[in-house]
Amino acid sequence: MTGPSVAPWATSAPGANSGAGLAGGLGPAAPERLRVLLVEDDEGDAFLVRELLAEASAPFDLAVATSLREARQRLAGVHCVLLDLGLPDAQGFDGLRQLLAVAGSAAVCVLTGRFDEPLGVAAVAEGAQDYLVKGQVDGTLLSRSLRYAVERKRADENARKLREVELRQAESARLERGLLPQPLMDTELVRVHTFYRTGRAQGLLGGDFFDVVQTAPDRLHLIVGDVCGHSVDEAALGVELRVAWRALVLGRVPEEQVLPAVEQVLMSERRSREVFATVATVTVDLVTNRALVRLAGHPPPVLLVGGRAAPVAARGGIVLGVRPTPTPVTEVELGTDDWSLLMYTDGLIEGRVAPGARERLDVPGLCGLLAEPESHQVPLPALPGWLVGRAEQGNGGPLADDVAMLVLTRGGGR
Repeated sequence: MTGPSVAPWATSAPGANSGAGLAGGLGPAAPERLRVLLVEDDEGDAFLVRELLAEASAPFDLAVATSLREARQRLAGVHCVLLDLGLPDAQGFDGLRQLLAVAGSAAVCVLTGRFDEPLGVAAVAEGAQDYLVKGQVDGTLLSRSLRYAVERKRADENARKLREVELRQAESARLERGLLPQPLMDTELVRVHTFYRTGRAQGLLGGDFFDVVQTAPDRLHLIVGDVCGHSVDEAALGVELRVAWRALVLGRVPEEQVLPAVEQVLMSERRSREVFATVATVTVDLVTNRALVRLAGHPPPVLLVGGRAAPVAARGGIVLGVRPTPTPVTEVELGTDDWSLLMYTDGLIEGRVAPGARERLDVPGLCGLLAEPESHQVPLPALPGWLVGRAEQGNGGPLADDVAMLVLTRGGGR
C-alpha cells in the first residue's frame, strides 16, 4: 500500500535531548542527533519504524520517502538511509545499487521483510552498512544499528581519505625523485647546491625542474625549467622534459639541437596547447671559465664574482611550446677561478618587495638581496634557503609559486 510521506524531518523522539547530565552539566555528552531517511512505500511499516524509535527515546529525526526517486531528492543532510528492497520504482539490489551511487557520506541500511541470511550478506557486500529484518528488531536494536552504521560509514570515509593522502604522498615522492635528481658529475673542480620548495598548499610538486650532467672532465651542462601550471600533470611533464634533456645531452646531440628536441617532447606530451615551459640552460667549460647560456623565456642566471652579484647579460628567446624558434646562445666570461652561478625559477622573484606593495622583487631585487652584507656571511649551500626566507619576508608571507634553485660554485664562489 502506498501512502503519503510524513512531513520533512518530523521528530521521532520528542525530549530525546532533555536527559540531564551530572550536577553542573558535567555528565557525558548527549548522543549526536542523527537525521534518518526511511525509504518505504508501506504506510504501516513506516508508522512502525517511527514508533520503535520513539519507544527507545532515540535522538533521531525521521523523514519518509515512498519511492527511490523521492529519496534521491531528499538525501541532503541525511546521516543514514533505511531502505526497503521492494519499492514501486526499484526492486531488490537494483534499488540498493542506485541509492548507494548517490548516497555520498550517508550510511545505508537495508530494512526488509525477508529473513534470508545469504541475502543479508550479499547486501553488505554491495555496500550496505547493515541488514535488518522487519518484525525482528525492537526500538533499542534499531537505534543502535543505525548509530553503528553511521559510525562505520564515517570510519570507512576516514580510511578512504587516509588512503588518498598516502597515495598523494607516494605520488609526490615519485615525482620528487624525477624532478629533483642527483647531479650526474664526478669533477672536484666545482660544487653544486640544489634547492626545491613547493608553493602548493598540499605539498605536491609543481612543474619546476633542474638537472646537472657532466659529459667530459672539463664540461658541465645545467638546466633549470618551469612548466606552467601547478598540478600533477605539470609535474609529470617536468619530469619528462628533464629526462629528455638528460638523454639528449648524454647522447652527445649537438647543443643547438637539444632545446628544439625538448620542445618537441613538450608539444607531444602536454595535455593542452596552452601548456608551455620556460627553460635556462648553461654549458660550462672549466678550462676556459666560459659558459654558453640559452634562455627560452626564462630569467637569466646571476653571476657571483669579485664580491658582486649581477644577472648574466644573455639574449632571451621565447618560451618552449608556443612557436618553435631557435633559442639564441650567449657566450659568458666567468672570470677567475672563484665564482658562483645561480640559476632559479621565477617563483623566487615573483613575490612583492614589501607587504601590500605592487612592485615585485624581480631580478634587480634578487641581486640586491645578494649584495647585502648579510648574504656574504651565509654559507653557499645555505644560500638558496636564505634567499627564499628573505623573499618571503619581503612578500609578507610564503611565496605563491614553486621555487627551484641550482648554485654551481668554483673556488670560494664569490
